[in-house]
Amino acid sequence: MSVGIRYDWQETEIQQIYNMPLLELVYQAASVHRQYHDPKKIQVCKLISIKTGGCPEDCGYCAQSSHYKTEVKPQALLDKETVVNIAQTAKQKGVSRVCMGAAWREVRDNSQFEKVLEMVKEVTDMGLEVCCTLGMLTADQAKRLETAGLYAYNHNLDTSEDYYSTIITTRTYSDRLNTIEKVRQTNVTVCSGGILGLGETAEDRVSMLCTLANLNPHPESVPINILSQVEGTPLENQPDVPIWDVVRMIATARIVMPTSDVRLSAGRARLSQVEQAFCFMAGANSIFSSDDNKMLTVTTPCPDYDADQEMLNLLGLEMRPPVQRANQVASPATVG
Repeated sequence: MSVGIRYDWQETEIQQIYNMPLLELVYQAASVHRQYHDPKKIQVCKLISIKTGGCPEDCGYCAQSSHYKTEVKPQALLDKETVVNIAQTAKQKGVSRVCMGAAWREVRDNSQFEKVLEMVKEVTDMGLEVCCTLGMLTADQAKRLETAGLYAYNHNLDTSEDYYSTIITTRTYSDRLNTIEKVRQTNVTVCSGGILGLGETAEDRVSMLCTLANLNPHPESVPINILSQVEGTPLENQPDVPIWDVVRMIATARIVMPTSDVRLSAGRARLSQVEQAFCFMAGANSIFSSDDNKMLTVTTPCPDYDADQEMLNLLGLEMRPPVQRANQVASPATVG
């Protein structure tokens, strides 16, 4: 299967792709993946929660929301030295992208944002790609992040526009899209995907992919997250997502957004090596790894660096180095 890059997808077309016989879908997606990517290369990312808990949003899946009683306790913004040290350890293990997440509804022009800009600059200067997820932001804030060297900004759509208000009421779908548009006014790349297992239908999943696939350009990064049920949140009793639903979603995303990195993100810890291999076959070319067995908070488990290195070696896959930009001179990440 050879596909071009399109921005005029119809939901019915994507539905037909999503509903293909599974092995045919994986084959088609694998063919598209090879058309646009090196199938042996996997980007390994590290997510750092630089400001944990106490978020005023009411996202029904989130352990960090102040609306719910979970085991996550609010913590102050990490200091720059701590973040840099975590990033340095990650780089030594072969990580090429460091993502910094803050439990904020929106970025505010204050001393905390100044500290985040300093973190972005210092970690970027190490030769790593830096991604931030800080909530909503203005055009000026996006520009300041660009000036600091930010490589990517994450702002997930989470689900379809129709289902969104069932999961979140403290902001709108338009708010999400507006933030992505602010990022698009800079040279910072866009990272935007969704979460499986929120109680959404297959039609909701297709609708979300259709929204993303009709953005021009497509998000350079599309994370596919699997719900990690958190005690104390409204979604704590949601059933686990079947692995084949995850594979379908990855494969469909790969076909409709062929140049994007499709990231197998939260929830990967419960997948076996065989299940992850299917995800890679279907077009996933990025994972999150850790040195402390957690992804963002104590409630979101994440495989560790050594286990992931073992898996990649077993599958004959290689860690992808960071993208080097014209204004950046740094040595590539070393694999530990």
